[in-house]
Amino acid sequence: MPTASVAKKSYRAPQRVTNRVGRRAPELIFGDLWAFDPAPESADPKLKARYDLFINGKFVAPKGGKYFDSINPANERKLAEIALAGLADVDAAYAAAQRAADGVWGKMPGRERAKYLYRIARLLQDRAREFAVAETLDGGKPIKESRDFDVPMAAAHFFYHAGWADKLEYVAPGRRVAPLGVVGQVIPWNFPLLMCAWKLAPALAMGNTVVLKPAETTSITALKLAEIFQDAGLPPGVVNFVTGAGDVGAAMMKHPTPAKIAFTGSTEVGKIIMRSLAGSDKKMTMELGGKAANIIFDDAPLDQAVEGIVNGIFFNQGHVCCAGSRLLVQEGIAEKVLAKLKTRIRTLRVGDPLDKNTDIGAINSREQLTKIRALVAAGVKEGCAIFQPECALPPSGFYFRPTIFSGVSMSSRVAREEIFGPVLSILTFRTVDEAIEKANNTAYGLSAGVWTDKGSRILKLSTELKAGVVWANTYNKFDPASPFGGYKESGFGREGGRQGLLDYCKLI
Repeated sequence: MPTASVAKKSYRAPQRVTNRVGRRAPELIFGDLWAFDPAPESADPKLKARYDLFINGKFVAPKGGKYFDSINPANERKLAEIALAGLADVDAAYAAAQRAADGVWGKMPGRERAKYLYRIARLLQDRAREFAVAETLDGGKPIKESRDFDVPMAAAHFFYHAGWADKLEYVAPGRRVAPLGVVGQVIPWNFPLLMCAWKLAPALAMGNTVVLKPAETTSITALKLAEIFQDAGLPPGVVNFVTGAGDVGAAMMKHPTPAKIAFTGSTEVGKIIMRSLAGSDKKMTMELGGKAANIIFDDAPLDQAVEGIVNGIFFNQGHVCCAGSRLLVQEGIAEKVLAKLKTRIRTLRVGDPLDKNTDIGAINSREQLTKIRALVAAGVKEGCAIFQPECALPPSGFYFRPTIFSGVSMSSRVAREEIFGPVLSILTFRTVDEAIEKANNTAYGLSAGVWTDKGSRILKLSTELKAGVVWANTYNKFDPASPFGGYKESGFGREGGRQGLLDYCKLI
């Protein structure tokens, strides 16, 4: 059956088929599937021409008077001007956060903090379509993902942690907890709104105040979230946003005020931050890179697994650290799985992220697109077999076709390096032990997937795979109550659930 995510250039009339006894079967065979007219999301994102910093409950101009452009990756047009923070702005943000921690938020009963978090979640729900469009315009992801996952999950994190705020005595049974004070947070470009909620909600529930820097290419929804904080009556200084590039993040990390640093981003930058904070008494949590293995055994439900693979790497353009970019397939079914994947990605529609029919939107930036192209070229040079479906890409904007590499070896760059694009590398294995060895043969350890009919095999792999999250017969499923984080060079600490709250408190 054709779906809204399927598009072809032409349509051929269906043909009747006959069954074994010569009768006409009710099924239809379609030569080509229907093409769909554009279905653009029409909600008004209510963007401003210029966004200032959010410090002490107000939008304030940067002290240096400088701004930079936020670009729509779908068409390379300017969306808005974003304030460029300087050292004086970072100082002002931390001073406001410290005043709020000492004077209001840290002393407020948990049940009162819960009311603010709950109110924020409801206001975010009220403006869900507006935020979804803004997220898609700024980041390039399909509106289906922003609308159906990012915004609802962001609200869910605020709801979930609102429920914890008056129950903190149960976070660490037998111990009392207290807020750390001021927290500095830096988030990446791939899930700007969700990462804001992911980090802000547990910190606020525990009684901390925050200075947060969004990625320079995707700052808009964080600053729109600040509008919700104002509408919710959040006390001044509880949350502060400073915007800019890496030097602003470095200033935040090195500042003497925060008691904790929470960073999500690349492993390389994470290592720099850890070295810069070595010897300090700052608490740290790091969610870094990943090169997740998605493992399919010969008894797996293959059609379900193929959809899980597509969901894990293509529907999000590979823009998640936990994207299943390494596919490990048992040898006996490797050709069959590859054939099914090729058939499936031929139906994926690449194009305008605001079109509800689009499956793969725009790459976040020209810089990221250049990195993807370089790694794909390296895969071809190393002799990996490449498959890309024929599809017309928009004339402007940053787009890349869904790509499958087969015949990949463990030494290949496309099997070792994080690509952050819609690129899948396929490797094969024969035994369970070989699958485990290949899956663990990476510097990363953020997530993994297992597809099999055997519960005992799932339990075995869940304990032997060096990954913070192991999905069984599904992929990319998240819940605010479930902790998320990695091993090895994928970072340390957990976000979400009771475990995530423990990283935002001190035990007494």
